Amino acid sequence: MTPNLTSSPPGRATAGRNPTADKLLLAANELMIAGNSIEVSLSEIAQRSGVNAALVKYHFGNKDGLLLALLARDAATEMTNLDYLMAQPISAAAKLRLHIAGIIKAYYQFPYMNRLIHYLLHESSSESADEVSKFFVGPLLDFQRRLLDEGYVAGEFRKVDPVMFYTSLIGACDNLFFSRHAMSRAIGVGPVTDEVCRDYVAHLEAMILHGMLINHKKAGSTV
Repeated sequence: MTPNLTSSPPGRATAGRNPTADKLLLAANELMIAGNSIEVSLSEIAQRSGVNAALVKYHFGNKDGLLLALLARDAATEMTNLDYLMAQPISAAAKLRLHIAGIIKAYYQFPYMNRLIHYLLHESSSESADEVSKFFVGPLLDFQRRLLDEGYVAGEFRKVDPVMFYTSLIGACDNLFFSRHAMSRAIGVGPVTDEVCRDYVAHLEAMILHGMLINHKKAGSTV
């Protein structure tokens, strides 16, 4: 059964502060996806964007400022989507299924996201870490806490620690992309595709959601 959503999903947030900044962000995005790494140089970004590397300092202060702006851009729509999902007149289990699928879709679109978060939280400046906590980690943890509480109060979920849930889901999403490269060398596993993402959604739903449900049959009928 398809849930009746209250409004259209929000559109993508404006990418950057101006066309030049947008070109730099897009170039960094494309290079990190192509290389499966966040280790990209300013000269590579400048060459791909067609923008002088000196303009990175003008628009973002430095390379870490550019990376922070890229993560903020990518996270903005995802955070808005969480508010939209939370407001829907569907069960907590249905919301959680959509959330799991949405997180995997975000990591498919931005496979560098979690590594960029780790870098800005732990290897950059304290100011960058504070910003990432404010616009990404904090709101995501808060959404998951509210959703888990909603499901618990409704009798759908057992009591689940939101920090443990965050660690399990976000870690699993990152490893879909981060570990894939190593597995391809070891056993010939292919790249992440739409089909792989669909299979991974089903896998995480079985592993995470089904382990939380009190009444599988009842919860399944609400979707």
